[in-house]
Amino acid sequence: MNVTIEAIDKRNGAIEMDMKTYLTLDATAMAELINSEQVSPKELLELSFRRLEAVDPALHAFTATRRERAMEDAVNRRNGIFSGVPMALKNISQALAGERLSAGSKLLEDFRPAQDSHFVSRLKAAGLISVGHTNTPEFGLKNISEPELFGPTRNPWNVQHSPGGSSGGAAAAVASGIVPVAGASDGGGSIRIPASFTGLFGLKPTRGRTPVGPGAGRQWQGASIDFALSRTVQDSAALLDVLQVVQPEAAFQAPLFPGKYTEQLEQDFAAPLTIAFSVESPVGTVVSEEAKKAVLKTVRWLEGQGHRVEEVTPGIDGIQLMREYYLMNSGEMALLRMNLEKSLGRRLTEDDMEIESWLLASAGTQVSAAEYSASLAAWDAAAAKTAALHERFDFYITPATAHAAPEIGELSHSPDSRRRLLEAFGKASDPADQQELIYAMFLPSLSYTPFTQLANLTGQPAMSLPLHVTARNLPLGVQVMAQKGEEHRLLQLAKQFEQSDLWVGQNGNPFFE
Repeated sequence: MNVTIEAIDKRNGAIEMDMKTYLTLDATAMAELINSEQVSPKELLELSFRRLEAVDPALHAFTATRRERAMEDAVNRRNGIFSGVPMALKNISQALAGERLSAGSKLLEDFRPAQDSHFVSRLKAAGLISVGHTNTPEFGLKNISEPELFGPTRNPWNVQHSPGGSSGGAAAAVASGIVPVAGASDGGGSIRIPASFTGLFGLKPTRGRTPVGPGAGRQWQGASIDFALSRTVQDSAALLDVLQVVQPEAAFQAPLFPGKYTEQLEQDFAAPLTIAFSVESPVGTVVSEEAKKAVLKTVRWLEGQGHRVEEVTPGIDGIQLMREYYLMNSGEMALLRMNLEKSLGRRLTEDDMEIESWLLASAGTQVSAAEYSASLAAWDAAAAKTAALHERFDFYITPATAHAAPEIGELSHSPDSRRRLLEAFGKASDPADQQELIYAMFLPSLSYTPFTQLANLTGQPAMSLPLHVTARNLPLGVQVMAQKGEEHRLLQLAKQFEQSDLWVGQNGNPFFE
């Protein structure tokens, strides 16, 4: 999808930049043009906003934009490696001082943070300029982006379908060409799921690699981490060079990678790889034939490159692990509701939150400290099993999602289903019954995306690669997991796929035709 700088028409040392040219460029290429003074940041921002105005009415990727302030940022930009390149931020955790950050919740509709998050500060130091914040489900709890506050974001490949969540707005912004990269976060697959549904490259780094501070704490006890969505492997590698940091006050630390991720991309593996793969859902749900096909053609390609592949699983009870995941979500939402009540000076009611947020928070008030600690211990047990798996295998491959993107509204609750859930929860006085109801509430969504949560709970890096398009012309990604700290090896493998015939990218996306 991208072209070299040399292929762009030059007149008198400047680029004849039009929208068609803009859409061919990734963030790295844009930065090269700016640094060689062949194009100005303002020119790129104007093209980004023109694209936004043209396509966002159909997609609804953004919850807020900032044209005037972005232009001011272009004048006062920092001289980092992405100096003057447009990007977008996610409307949760990625705070930009003075800009609305609602997390998709009507309770926070007018919240404006007083300071930048650490993550955003690093992006600004690299010279990136935010054009606005992108849509996300309320509190980032779902794998679709259809908050009641803002309405649904739509998939550029087919606007009747979702781009996923919770980084769905970010995915739509990149997969429609508004920006080359966008900030995203991943607490259960929220980078990899949208990447799978929209034909993007989506990397979830190792726990602690890109802390967001200040005051962000543990972010779902370390399950959630902030990074980005991109169209090219090069851009994600360069962003990881910028964003990896040891933040002293952060709860989780990852040792800095001593080299440069961008330099790792061109390296060959020293020896043939040993690779595990599975196409079975860890929670016993149906996996589409298209998802199986995506994985099988991927491992066949790897075999053709001389690597050894074996069908195997980590031996983890996926259903029980998801119960532990939802128990954590319950505790985190109970804390969030308590803090919101303190800040607002009133008790919240079920009308203040969407059904998932309300039931999780309500169930969380019944979770004991011992149960919460036991849940986290189960994460550690799973991490031990995946670590043992990676003593034998370099990578573990699964579908990124079990199906291509759902239709808009398919996974959202109607007023009737909301009422039934509230009634059922009211009758479930036992905490164990409440947790079973939580599991059942999320099961339709989980059936689409059962593969991604494992890496969040173990802390491992994982990525979704755009290697397959279904017969209905919808992307479906392939997930690859690695041992903690081995993002460089994932990126190295991703680059090899990007240079192969398997790489789909945005080929077939009507927004790029």
